[in-house]
Amino acid sequence: MTSRLRVRRKARRTQTLLLTGLFLTSAVLAPVTASAAPKPIYQDPKQPVAKRVDDLLRRMSLDDKLGQMVQAERNGATPAQAARLRLGSILSGGGSSPAPNTAESWANTYDAYQRAAVDTPLGIPTIYGVDAVHGHNNVWGATVFPHNVGLGAAGDPALVQKIGRATAEEVSATGIDWDFAPCLCVVRDERWGRSYESFGEKPEDAIRNSTVINGLQGGSLNGPASVLATAKHFIGDGGTTGGDDQGNTEISEQELRAVHLPPFQEAIKRGVGSVMVSYNSWNGVKDHGNKFLITDLLKNELKFGGIVVSDWNGIDQIDGQTGFTAAEVSQSVNAGIDMFMVPHDYVKFLTLLRAELNAGRVAPSRIEDANRRILTKKFELGLFERPLTDRSYLETVGSKEHRDLARQAVRASQVVLKNDGVLPLAKKDNKIFVAGKNANDIGNQAGGWTISWQGQSGPAIPGSTVLDGIKAAVGKSSTVTYDREADGIDAGYQAAVVVVGETPYAEGAGDRPDDLSLDAEDLTTLAKVKATGVPVVAVLVSGRPLDIAKQLPQWNGFVASWLPGSEGAGVADVLFGDYKPTGKLAVSWPDSVAQEPVNAGDGKTPLFPHGFGLTYPRR
Repeated sequence: MTSRLRVRRKARRTQTLLLTGLFLTSAVLAPVTASAAPKPIYQDPKQPVAKRVDDLLRRMSLDDKLGQMVQAERNGATPAQAARLRLGSILSGGGSSPAPNTAESWANTYDAYQRAAVDTPLGIPTIYGVDAVHGHNNVWGATVFPHNVGLGAAGDPALVQKIGRATAEEVSATGIDWDFAPCLCVVRDERWGRSYESFGEKPEDAIRNSTVINGLQGGSLNGPASVLATAKHFIGDGGTTGGDDQGNTEISEQELRAVHLPPFQEAIKRGVGSVMVSYNSWNGVKDHGNKFLITDLLKNELKFGGIVVSDWNGIDQIDGQTGFTAAEVSQSVNAGIDMFMVPHDYVKFLTLLRAELNAGRVAPSRIEDANRRILTKKFELGLFERPLTDRSYLETVGSKEHRDLARQAVRASQVVLKNDGVLPLAKKDNKIFVAGKNANDIGNQAGGWTISWQGQSGPAIPGSTVLDGIKAAVGKSSTVTYDREADGIDAGYQAAVVVVGETPYAEGAGDRPDDLSLDAEDLTTLAKVKATGVPVVAVLVSGRPLDIAKQLPQWNGFVASWLPGSEGAGVADVLFGDYKPTGKLAVSWPDSVAQEPVNAGDGKTPLFPHGFGLTYPRR
């Protein structure tokens, strides 16, 4: 050690001792010279939430209060911009992910917004939302569970609650505290492009599976890995005429209450923290501007005390024109929406809302109500005490435990609709040919809302395909041959598994108003296999029932696999009898697209009725 270094270190020690002495002296003298400023009530976690909210509201400026009502997109507002405008929330829409798309990167992004928010004078934390609708599906490496159409067929509320808990853990690992799920829509017409987001065609299907709310939110909102759940979309989106996404639901109030309202009543009983308003109209009036639905029915009659949030740019559609106006802002605020998802036009929204308030077209009490609801949930979530990511949950993202749970959900969701004895397949001494565009495509089997909004074919996520599961299931004495288009198949095979169906889509692009048929590739592949005389097991990967009545007689076995997600091996578990099928249809299967809409109790005779599903005979 050089003498110069010794001198520097001695100087540092002397400086430290002097500072310590000054600190101790001031600490001793402090009670004598001045009393410490009392902590604001809103910063005291021992105080009741309502009292904390009251205290904070008294301290907030109008800028603070208007900002709390806005939710902006991650790629539309930086942390600094969001903090400067006091924005209450940030979201990542479908496909809006940081680079690289890892759980750690998501956590870093979340923490950046949160640090900026709590560094403002009042330190009000943000709340970050995401569409984790079948697992934390925007994050690479996360567990991707079956979409709701499959979980509805599984008929296992306890399993669905476990899926909610697993999803909450993976979402919490990235810091995010608000999930825009579950969708409690009651699908009444499978031509609708969001059919796979529904648990089924009866209100009981959604009611039964609303246990996912308990899984997401846990025992209490301030508990470990608790994520604010969202019941959506309020109300009637599954009942539009013709299955038209964001269309018009032309039904009586009696039918609205009988079919579409009960799942939301159940969600409120379960303590759901937020409700998202639907894009659709009800008898010609857009839900986003309908005061009867949002305030009179949801808030007053049903006593919902949480946050009412708009859908993405939902207020734009009230007058049928592109972009929102001052009139649409005041109408939607007065209708009862509390948080406005205006991803990129948040400055315009704030300007118009202030003007409408100053003009007397929006009452101050409405601003107070919205803020009270938003702040209450932020306090209940513990965001003021624990604003940053709990990274101890990072190890849960895509964990074996969660993937095993997802595989169990895949098994339970399989619905065997036809079996002339070909199922279950033998594992030993068997020669199996596998074909079809969905046999070895994990993107297709995951569907929409997977990494990107509309989803994508190909290696979109890690996991196992149906083909992977089949290859892993057979014994050494069996062979499995695969060709997507069934080239090379001959009569020497004992069975052929042909995995057909849909490719990924989300709302809008997924509407199929005129045709629910298999595509040309599927039909060609099936015909090629059938021509060999090999027994055919058709496995349908799709977000809804398709029009297969004409092809069904040509198949020896038929399995509805829905959209199984990342664990395609669960399909093979049923095909080979490791798990006896228990799935039952939660939708009526039409005998043709012309029969839509077809639902239980409407007097029509579907190809397969709601509740139908075969199992294997005992051996």
